Amino acid sequence: MPRYGKAAGKSVKSAMTRRKHGTLKSGKGGKGGRVKSRSQAIAIGLSEARKKGAKVPRKKSS
Repeated sequence: MPRYGKAAGKSVKSAMTRRKHGTLKSGKGGKGGRVKSRSQAIAIGLSEARKKGAKVPRKKSS
């Protein structure tokens, strides 16, 4: 059984594209700086997917 749903993959793909074009911002409401790291872009994509209700595993609590 797949861990992530199709919608989650789409959301991450869109975040990666926005990172590539330089339009992906970090922080609440995109008030932070431009995202340069690949792993941060993936995390933002998964977070957005989670908010939309896509099949994404729960965040690990530290």
